[in-house]
Amino acid sequence: MRLVMSSSPSHRHRRLVAAASAAALTGALLLGGASARADAPPSAPADATVTVNAGEGLGTIPDTAYGLNSAVWDAQMNVPEVQDLVKAAGVGMLRYPGGSYGDIYHWQTNSAPGGYVAPGTDFDAFMGTVRKVGAQPILIANYGSGTPQEAADWVRYANITQGYGVKYWEVGNELYGNGHYGSGWEHDDHADTSPAAYAGNVLQYVSAMKAVDPTVKVGAVLTMPGNWPDGVIGNGESADWNHTVIPLIAGKADFVIVHWYPSSADAARMLGTPAQLTGELAQLRDQLDDAGAGGTPIALTEVNGGVDEDTQPNALFGADAYLTALQSGVFTVDWWDTHNGPRQISTAPDGATDYGDWGVLSSGDCIGEVCEPPLNTPFPPYYAIAMLSRLGLPGDLMVASGSTGATVAAHAVRRANGDLSVLLINKDPAAAQTVDLRYTGFTPDLSAPVTVATYRDGAHAIDTATSADGTRQTLPPYSLTTLTLHAEPGTASALSAPGAPRVTAVGDTTATVSWTPSTGGAATRYEIYRQLGTTGELLADSTGTSATVRNLTPGTTSTWNILARDADGRLSAPSDPVIVRTGTPAHSTCRVGYATTAGWGNGFNAAVTVTNTGPTPITGWTLAFDFPAAGESVAGYWNAHVSENGTHVVATPVDWNATLAADGGNSVSFGFTGANDGAAPPPTVFTLNGTVCTTT
Repeated sequence: MRLVMSSSPSHRHRRLVAAASAAALTGALLLGGASARADAPPSAPADATVTVNAGEGLGTIPDTAYGLNSAVWDAQMNVPEVQDLVKAAGVGMLRYPGGSYGDIYHWQTNSAPGGYVAPGTDFDAFMGTVRKVGAQPILIANYGSGTPQEAADWVRYANITQGYGVKYWEVGNELYGNGHYGSGWEHDDHADTSPAAYAGNVLQYVSAMKAVDPTVKVGAVLTMPGNWPDGVIGNGESADWNHTVIPLIAGKADFVIVHWYPSSADAARMLGTPAQLTGELAQLRDQLDDAGAGGTPIALTEVNGGVDEDTQPNALFGADAYLTALQSGVFTVDWWDTHNGPRQISTAPDGATDYGDWGVLSSGDCIGEVCEPPLNTPFPPYYAIAMLSRLGLPGDLMVASGSTGATVAAHAVRRANGDLSVLLINKDPAAAQTVDLRYTGFTPDLSAPVTVATYRDGAHAIDTATSADGTRQTLPPYSLTTLTLHAEPGTASALSAPGAPRVTAVGDTTATVSWTPSTGGAATRYEIYRQLGTTGELLADSTGTSATVRNLTPGTTSTWNILARDADGRLSAPSDPVIVRTGTPAHSTCRVGYATTAGWGNGFNAAVTVTNTGPTPITGWTLAFDFPAAGESVAGYWNAHVSENGTHVVATPVDWNATLAADGGNSVSFGFTGANDGAAPPPTVFTLNGTVCTTT
């Protein structure tokens, strides 16, 4: 018998379920102006242009990057056929014992009261699969019905008794779904189901587990910004889940965990959602930074598009989502699920039959007279995961790419051997897309063959071929295509990328960064670039291993790379990215307080307080700010007149609060209701009659 439960309020079903000299300025102060193209221009315009900037680093692919969920109710999870398929897909992380089962599963007895545990799915059997695949495990310690001692005993058995060396451990699954906010799909026996109680108990788990093995990494569950219950504040509480949990676990939990199931009405909308993921993860990093937990690693341990689940649209979504998350600094992305079973029969936009199956492999089950393919037949999302390793392997550097086409997405990787790989995703179900490719920071060898791997709609394998042209490709409808190009001999510097960039000081208009020197030769100088899409803006250079950049814009977040230049004028590969956040002035003639007072996932209420700290009274004020995310807008307001133009918002007084006394003699408060589609980070810069204010 297979048991099925709703694992979130509405998203899915499961079984119980990244001052220079003149020479440096050649071609302008932008790393991105030049491009490598074929000598003969194409005869017809392309549908899209993809630009790759190999000088903009988005982070190194970790060995845990490409992950997959396993579940103890899946009798096939450890059979040789499945092990071979998972290994062939290049999976590097396997999660166990399976989503919401993590909060009812008892490892010692291999039981899950209220759920079904299939034969041959115990922990040792799972670890046999992990070892055969060559992956790492990530385990869910039972929070809902377990104890810190039970978790500590599991660590002892896994790492001391058996010597498995399990590094990553989650404390529970989606505990924000324990009923505290109304919806209750996650099992939780604790009398106190609040976020504060969860955080306090996490610290007990951390203490008990590390007492057994200090090397383990223990993670805490958070909500994904822009998704329910982000922003929801429980009765009698002063903050939502993340703003409660993060300060309590900062510096104590080793990583944090989020899940992402975008809510989409159809395949076309689902295929647009990975663009939101960058902002949502950036907002999560801001929350961590603001609470003193900056730099805490993030694990995305469940993701699925949730529309046309076992057909081509979800495969395209999956490849895009994996890479977008990894480029945003996540250290593992774990697809839900290996097997899951059919749920509802429908027809995908390409005409394929969709079984509503969230697994990457067929369960071989039927709904009525409509049956899935034979057991363990790979569905398209399986091939999406397999295509990831055609793009990049652990240790390779993800680099910036961009597309001008609405239905073409692109991701790029600078390989450790000097090659460059580009993944092109055609999201159009019916039309092929012709793409022109432009390269910056990399000179392709146009005389060498280009390796092309393609996963086409309806295919049951990945095709591999060679092409003579790395500057133009025609993408089949609904397809994934990876190009791998060799560098022109003599064009790459022997210098390694500068290492370990970090911010050592930051203010409202200045920031200082440092790094470790390049190896492989003598660097004549180091250059600091700010990422602007697929263009790098040169901010400063240095002959040492640190630099201070001035005249920055207050209240902004940007991504920088450090590159070394050799004696022949060639640039090294870029460093890993470093995020730079400037503040607002510590001393100003105005002060603004901004607070989110309520939220419900796709909307929020905000309170704004304005104070004139200058020596001159103000009669008639104008407060202006910009929403950081494109999906934010004002839906209603009170105690002020509020207007907006795109993301730019302007507030002016009503007739009774137009005066702001000098020297902080009074404050004016107003509020508004906001709507958000995706991330909803708070504004960071406010101007009062044109003056940048101190923000609190």
